This record gives sequence, structure tokens and C-alpha cells, in this order.
Amino acid sequence: MTLYHDWENVERRPAVADAEPWSIHGKRNDSSLYCRYVKRWVDVVLAVAMLVVLILPMVVVAALLLISQGRPLIYRGRRMKAPGQPFWQYKFRTMTLHDEDGGATGAHKHWRITPLGRFLRRTRLDELPQLFNILAGNMSFVGPRPPLPEYVDRFPALYSTVLQTKPGVTGLATLIYHRHEDRILAGCKTAEQTDRAYYARCLPTKLRIELVYRKTASPWLDFWIMWKTFLAVIPGYDRPRKKRGGEVTQPRRARPAEPAPSK
Repeated sequence: MTLYHDWENVERRPAVADAEPWSIHGKRNDSSLYCRYVKRWVDVVLAVAMLVVLILPMVVVAALLLISQGRPLIYRGRRMKAPGQPFWQYKFRTMTLHDEDGGATGAHKHWRITPLGRFLRRTRLDELPQLFNILAGNMSFVGPRPPLPEYVDRFPALYSTVLQTKPGVTGLATLIYHRHEDRILAGCKTAEQTDRAYYARCLPTKLRIELVYRKTASPWLDFWIMWKTFLAVIPGYDRPRKKRGGEVTQPRRARPAEPAPSK
């Protein structure tokens, strides 16, 4: 499993059913000093430092949103930090207002993304208000993405395990799977198609990756995820690697079986 894993060639199987034994038998690496104490202090210190540096850019973004889109400037989304523990996740608003708003963002919502919102999403600047979520203790810099309440209701056993780790602004599943998830949801033209694709294809795989992070969490992994996330927003870095000859590196495919010799 790599940043450019060929998910189309992954054998289709009931991913949620395969992941459930992990949630039962997989032990979180939470006995370390880092996971129990240091990670929270790192989150607070880093969030304060980033706010000091980024407060002016945040004010500029807010002003541009006010001029181009009007109020509200902040989108509040109801998310879960643990089963039965909802909170409000903050982002800069990147879409036009709509009475019925919920679920994953597929192609049926693309028309609502504003030009400025598209830039903010591409550069992840829309997530800067989540620094306040981190300071409030609802989120961490690295962890599973905070799910919608209906996702937790759909997979309560898995999320009761996944959300033992505090939700994050970025995470292993976000880093590894986001390219393929975008391709899947880009082909969904209705809300029903988007929900069906997300429930059947995206969410189960992301949950399995989150369980991998839960078992292997460490400061070095967190720093690596944050560094790769930073590189991913730089144009040209979030692309498949190339060979020396200039060809795009593709995952190796299984060779077709040779026909049996005729008798």
C-alpha cells in the first residue's frame, strides 16, 4: 500500500467485514508517552504557532470570501469525535448555500463550488479554521477524518474503535486514498449515486486504513503524514512518480495466465 496504490486492481471483497476483526483484536498503540500526553501538547503548541503566523492570511481569505460570496464566511458541519459525542467542525465556506446539504461531495455538488472555493480546497486553506477545533480539543492534526453522524450510525462497531483516536485535520487514509476517492465520486451525478458509491467503495477502504494508523501511530508517522500533506498542496507534487525515462510509474499488473498446451 503506497501513496499511489492502484486501488482499481484491489480485489473486490466485503471490506467492512474484513476490517471488523481488526477492530476487535487490533490493539491501539496508545500506551506510549507520545500518544497519551505528548501528542496533545504538540497539537496545542503547533496550533498556536500556526495561528500567529497565519492569522493575517486567514483575515485576507475571510475578506475575499465576504466580497465574492457574502456571509456566512464559515461553514459549520456536525461531525463526531466519538460515538455519541458530536461537535461542530469549522471550515471556510467554499460552496453556495443550499437548504439540503449533507453527505459526501460528488459531481452533483460541483456546480456549487465557487471559483475562490475551488482554490481554497485545492490548497487546503479552507481547513485553517480547524485550528480552533484543535485548540478546543475536538480534533488533532493527524487522525481519522471526523465522520458524519449517519456514517457512525451505519458502522457503529468500527467507528467505536476508529474514533478511539481523536479525529484529525489530515490522516493516513486521507493521504493515501483521496485521489482515488475523488475519481470515484467525480463520476456520481446524483446524491443517491454519491452515497451508494461512498458507502460501498470509499468508506470501507478508508476505515481499514484508519485501523492501520490506529495500530501504528507514532510521532514519526504523524510528522511524515503532515509533511506529505504539506507537499500534496504544492502544484506538481501530488502526482504519480515518474521513471527516469519520463514514463509515469504504474503499479505492476498481474501477467495473464498462459493458455494450457493443447493435448
